[in-house]
Amino acid sequence: MSVQGTIERASGWLSNSATIKVMSIGILVLVLLIPGAMIKSLIKEREQRRNGVVHELNGKWGNSQTLSGPFISVPYLVYFQDSEGKEKKTTKLFHILPETLNISGTITPEKRYRGIYETVLYNAQLQFSGSFVLPPLSDMNIEPGNFLWDKAFFSVGIADLRGVRASIVVTFNEQSHACKPGLKSKDLAETGVGAFTGAILADQKNTFSFSLNLNGSEELNFIPLAESNTVQLASTWPSPGFNGAFLPESRTVNAKGFTASWKVLNLNRSYPQMWEGDQYQVQDSAFGLKLIVTADLYQKTTRVAKYAVMFIVCTFAAFFIAEITSGYRFHVIQYVLIGLAILLFYVLLLSLSEHFSFNGAYLTAAAAITLLIALYSKGILGSRRFAWSIAGILAAMHSFLFVVLQLEDYALVLGSGGLLAVLAAIMYITRNIDWHHLAVEADDEDESLPSSILQTRRGQAKLS
Repeated sequence: MSVQGTIERASGWLSNSATIKVMSIGILVLVLLIPGAMIKSLIKEREQRRNGVVHELNGKWGNSQTLSGPFISVPYLVYFQDSEGKEKKTTKLFHILPETLNISGTITPEKRYRGIYETVLYNAQLQFSGSFVLPPLSDMNIEPGNFLWDKAFFSVGIADLRGVRASIVVTFNEQSHACKPGLKSKDLAETGVGAFTGAILADQKNTFSFSLNLNGSEELNFIPLAESNTVQLASTWPSPGFNGAFLPESRTVNAKGFTASWKVLNLNRSYPQMWEGDQYQVQDSAFGLKLIVTADLYQKTTRVAKYAVMFIVCTFAAFFIAEITSGYRFHVIQYVLIGLAILLFYVLLLSLSEHFSFNGAYLTAAAAITLLIALYSKGILGSRRFAWSIAGILAAMHSFLFVVLQLEDYALVLGSGGLLAVLAAIMYITRNIDWHHLAVEADDEDESLPSSILQTRRGQAKLS
């Protein structure tokens, strides 16, 4: 056999070998993962842009709020000797937490828009009441005469003071005190308001009450500083997310809004009712709620994009089986175009969902790509039956994925079951194929093939 004949035979085997074809398709699928990763990066970029715009809008209204307190900080004198033996004194703070704290109020939500982006803002009307009881002076481990009780400072930690919408007047032991911005220290909170309340009564409860008109966005949290803490909230927002260290003791959520109540004891947290300086961190005990925007389109689009490989593999498998049954050899460029069309679905979904509802965007993008690939397959093979088959496969996969998105808790179970069904279907369809003696080829003059295929092959023969 001549060298030229050997080369031609090898070339023909490479062109018609089913094994080589499958390997080529596999490599192509891996190559298409690159633009797939670029699409995921685009989704992340759009999400970050949304977060930046939302953060800017929230900052002008009031960011997520965390309320600490109230608590009382009492200065006390500490005496020491310097390097020369002279007696010096300095002032430190002793923090006393309330015995009881009751918080009740309503949260009025409001959606605001900046361009195509949306954020949830709220105004909280809160009422605070409770009492302080001084512990025995012997428990403080400080000389009683060193305390400066007349300089006791009543403090309330507020995460973002830009959200305060009205003056805060504290009624302490039936006397009113206007709060001013600033805290004596950052031992319990970074920012907040406070007032000098005068002497604290040692032989009875020191009662307090005040109202807080507060703007914020997305989240509202509380830190349970009292021995007994109760919080009762109501709102018209229909989709709250209860988070933090403690869940509500009772709650009611429906389409008209929600009500929730918490009760937290000092035994439920890891810090005492009094201490010196910054010995303890209280932030880990925060609890509260988040006003959730249920349709987070970027999260949903990211979940959809994770199934891109399944769509590509299943569609390529359908075209490969069509090669086996029809005898027509699809060119690698045709596979590339089909793969890019599948990936375009995710770009369409992202762009449309930023302007319309996610479900409507999904339906529009899925219909457009399914129609595009079906018409392209009909143009290639000239077979309506094959075009309808491809359309049916894509429609079934898009419908399956849409159902998976709705069932968040069972998404993994349904997804794995769907993949099992797809694999079983492919194994069943190809069960009688003799892969050892299979060549993806056909007689050029086989009149059973569609006329478009025969015309294409005759044209190719003339060019050669």
